[in-house]
Amino acid sequence: MLTNIRLISVREYHKMAETGIFHPEERLELIAGQIIRMSAKGTAHESAITRTERLLRQRLGEKVLLRIQSPVQLDDYSEPEPDISVVKLNPLDYEDHHPNASEVFLLIEIADSSLKYDREVKAIAYAKSGIIEYWILDVNGRKLYMYRLPSPDGYHSESILADDVAISPLAFPDCA
Repeated sequence: MLTNIRLISVREYHKMAETGIFHPEERLELIAGQIIRMSAKGTAHESAITRTERLLRQRLGEKVLLRIQSPVQLDDYSEPEPDISVVKLNPLDYEDHHPNASEVFLLIEIADSSLKYDREVKAIAYAKSGIIEYWILDVNGRKLYMYRLPSPDGYHSESILADDVAISPLAFPDCA
């Protein structure tokens, strides 16, 4: 492991953004203290986000707040922007902070070109922070990767489901 790498904190990352270090159109996220450039969004990716959001909104209604490509603060060094975050209701709609792991029911990434990264990097970051449930919708392979039972080592449960299987989030077992 390299020892001369300086990690960026969430606080420093925010200051960098506020001072204009990043271009406003640049798609970035902070994972484990490193600034990661996110892939461009393709049409299949955007379509899958729209359909998934619509379905969750129909099924969960006003029980949750759905956030689309918005930050979630995992710890002092990670603030990814999952494609869909299913979070607890908040009176201020998270005006004063980004949701943290204890406020997240489910995170969903839509993968058209990012499947390996979402499975290997983001899954570990999400598990380490205690995100109870994480799904990756593989639009190319038409599969759903479902991760549960987080630990500091990663998720202890990984299921790969075909596109014809009905599932329910852990927090909402009546929502198929």
